[in-house]
Amino acid sequence: MTTEGQELQQAGEKLGIGVAARLSRYLMVLTQARKMGKDTISSQELADYTHVNSTQIRRDLSGFGKFGKRGVGYNVDALIGEIRTILRTSERHNIALFGAGNLGTAIAGSDIFADHGFSVVALFDTDPVKVGTQVGNLTVRHYEEMRAVVTEQDVVVAVLAVPSSVAQRLADDLVEVGVRVIFNYSEALLQTPPEVTVHASSPAVDLLYALYFYLA
Repeated sequence: MTTEGQELQQAGEKLGIGVAARLSRYLMVLTQARKMGKDTISSQELADYTHVNSTQIRRDLSGFGKFGKRGVGYNVDALIGEIRTILRTSERHNIALFGAGNLGTAIAGSDIFADHGFSVVALFDTDPVKVGTQVGNLTVRHYEEMRAVVTEQDVVVAVLAVPSSVAQRLADDLVEVGVRVIFNYSEALLQTPPEVTVHASSPAVDLLYALYFYLA
């Protein structure tokens, strides 16, 4: 990292929203590239996969250090480590998943979070048929255990794969117990305090976004 980049991290300053979003996209591509066996990747390849201009990519990365070599590209492993440090995800962070239905079990069985330094440490549901069953390496817990588990496991992120009718009540409980990041896969519009970050994920929204540029 450059001295400027180190000072930014040590001072605890936050990245701009645009920079953080782009770095996250680069990290997603780099992680997949590593799984595919790639050792190096060029800024143009990153541009092709992220749809971010290669000049912008080089500008984003050069602010934190000289990671690439002209004519060779970026070392995938090294750049993953650097971006994780910049985004402060180099350590493991614990996630609690709510809802053991089709979507919840699919998320629990996916490597999508593990690939980026997150561990799903608990899966909750209220359905007595599902409670106690095994999903991957997790045993479905009853929602009544939520407060104790979130505190004991130091959960920082909650993923909601629940019906919209219960999402707000669940979010209220999570805020009360200290969770500050919520991934919302329901269709409910969640109301939370300003210090809580809610990320709404919807395949329909992603599709509309993609279609806009296709049809424009």
